[in-house]
Amino acid sequence: MRTLMLTPWMSPHEVISWQRAIVLSILGKVEVVAEYDEIVRSPSIELRTPAVVRITRGLLPKKRPIRFSRNNVYSRDGFRCQYCGEQKLKAELNYDHVMPRVRGGKTDWDNIVTCCYACNDKKGGRTPEQAKMRLLKKPSKPTWLPAFAALDVDRDKVPEPWLAFCM
Repeated sequence: MRTLMLTPWMSPHEVISWQRAIVLSILGKVEVVAEYDEIVRSPSIELRTPAVVRITRGLLPKKRPIRFSRNNVYSRDGFRCQYCGEQKLKAELNYDHVMPRVRGGKTDWDNIVTCCYACNDKKGGRTPEQAKMRLLKKPSKPTWLPAFAALDVDRDKVPEPWLAFCM
């Protein structure tokens, strides 16, 4: 079981263990916003397991560069195949090199798009023009991603108490 940690402004910050969330709560560094039904017992105390906690003190946001990763490509493209336009679950997606690697295409923000398996098979080792397929949008490095993307959690496996803060 994991706990979603929010910034003081209620946006997702990171995912931590429930044990760390309890320690931070007892130390007064976070407040519990939502709980799971499971109960944690010790000889002297009984607590419900924290599902979502919020940092109580100010936290300066860190300006981090957006790293290239499969999950960030899917987030940039909205978990939507860039050829047929269908929105899919993470397990039903792949990424595709617009300019195929066999023709010198690089694995970077400007050459990778989210793609379903059927469209990836149809395109093969060709360019979209050669395969007579149209891209919904030209790939480029994003200037921002939804806060949820940074958590690297499957959208289809988000615990229910997190939904109000992640979607």
